[in-house]
Amino acid sequence: MTPSPETTTLASELRVVLGRLIKRIRAENRLSMTQVAVLGRLDREGTQSIGDLAAAERVRPQSMSQTLSELEADGLIARRTDERDARRTLVELTPGGLAALEQDRALREGWLARALADEFSAEERQTLAQALPLLSRLTEL
Repeated sequence: MTPSPETTTLASELRVVLGRLIKRIRAENRLSMTQVAVLGRLDREGTQSIGDLAAAERVRPQSMSQTLSELEADGLIARRTDERDARRTLVELTPGGLAALEQDRALREGWLARALADEFSAEERQTLAQALPLLSRLTEL
């Protein structure tokens, strides 16, 4: 199905606005969005393989390996051989990684929560809350 001109305009405007929001959120801390996503996934889901992390974040395994090397150099993750399959490497969050993730979340969410509280009415915040499931659905396509 060919998108209507209105849908194409909406897609363009949504892309621009979300891009600006992501840039603003990135400015709040030293960790990249990819690094935060990996640390967050390890926190929520536990130890995972490099391939599983790459697939979940929709990046090539080589790109994920680079991200993991940076996190490992900072002591935020640890790698170990899978006891059931010595060919697989598993990645786990370190205590330092959890602390960095919590600090990052507080900084990023702190700015966003303050902005929402100070600059948006209760009705506007409700509208944003109602849009979250739709935006989440977009990320899963």
